[in-house]
Amino acid sequence: MANHPVFKMAFAKVYPMYLQKAERKNRTKAEVDQIICWLTGYSQAELEQQIAQQHDFATFFAQAPALHPNCSLIKGVVCGVRVEEVADPLMQKIRYLDKLINELAKGKAMVKILRQ
Repeated sequence: MANHPVFKMAFAKVYPMYLQKAERKNRTKAEVDQIICWLTGYSQAELEQQIAQQHDFATFFAQAPALHPNCSLIKGVVCGVRVEEVADPLMQKIRYLDKLINELAKGKAMVKILRQ
């Protein structure tokens, strides 16, 4: 899976889709950003810089300061795939993010989304 097309996709191209998905369900950009920063360890300024630089997903996650230690608590199915069983580490990180955004869009409380 090392050459999966999504790895080369610019994070900045997908980010607006995350926002749209959340905003359709009356959630906010601030909540989306909080989720991304929680998962990756980026600060808000660093996240905005990553978006401005148009890095692909591989670079976005490679440059992430540190995945949150509780990310292993993210479980469930995204696009028919159980996130905790994804073998490729990069694909698993992408699926983690997808799962968290899905939970936000479904109205889950931020405390539960952030595994606190």
